[in-house]
Amino acid sequence: MDLATHYATGPDEARRLTRTPHGRLEFLRTRELIRRFLPPRARVLDAGGGTGVHAAWLAADGHEVHLLDPVPAHAGQARRHPGVTAAIADARALPVAGSRCDAVLLLGPLYHLVERADRARALAEARRVLRPGGLLVAAGISRYLSLLETATTGTLTPDREEPIRAVITTGAYDGHAGFVPTHWHTATELHGEVSDAGFTGTAVFGVEGPAWPALDVAGLDRFDDLAEPALRAARIAERDPHLVDTSAHLLAFARR
Repeated sequence: MDLATHYATGPDEARRLTRTPHGRLEFLRTRELIRRFLPPRARVLDAGGGTGVHAAWLAADGHEVHLLDPVPAHAGQARRHPGVTAAIADARALPVAGSRCDAVLLLGPLYHLVERADRARALAEARRVLRPGGLLVAAGISRYLSLLETATTGTLTPDREEPIRAVITTGAYDGHAGFVPTHWHTATELHGEVSDAGFTGTAVFGVEGPAWPALDVAGLDRFDDLAEPALRAARIAERDPHLVDTSAHLLAFARR
């Protein structure tokens, strides 16, 4: 299934970060981490930015935001956000002049590009359009997401053991938990791919921290009570080499 078909027939992408407790935690932490590093009034390219969930708050913060996405419906939705411009494009061939951006976000492309060569092309394109000293923010899905999610929710059945072992070992996710086939990273692997693309000062952070599966079990009704302790845990564990991969998502920050 291609991306356009998946996102046209699957769950509403615009609600992905609100419909589950771990999605809400992912949104809060992603915003928190990006705000920590992004300079004021930056020229931001949100490549693979979906429906503009992050582009919307970035524009509201005063940044100049241009979103690109290969799914036409996503680009159309993103244009509705005040202060956001959007177009259809692939992260491997950005229709942007070189050295133009203060920051490039790759919050989806790296896991959708299952071949390392394609991920390298996307990172090279991000580096090309960044000004010297500009900021890269690149997301990965943790190889341990499915293990932690299925074990916590009681859905780690015998038939899922082998695909879970496979994604932990290789990063090749086969869709067994309901998402399209993708590539999942370890923090070390993500760090290496970004650094190999010529970026400097690479640092990888765990986004949700170790408490995210428990939030899903508790349910949305408990989120407001449990979010702050979960956020504290995520901050404590965000760079811990023993815990960083327990996050569902990883964020790499680096400079051109």
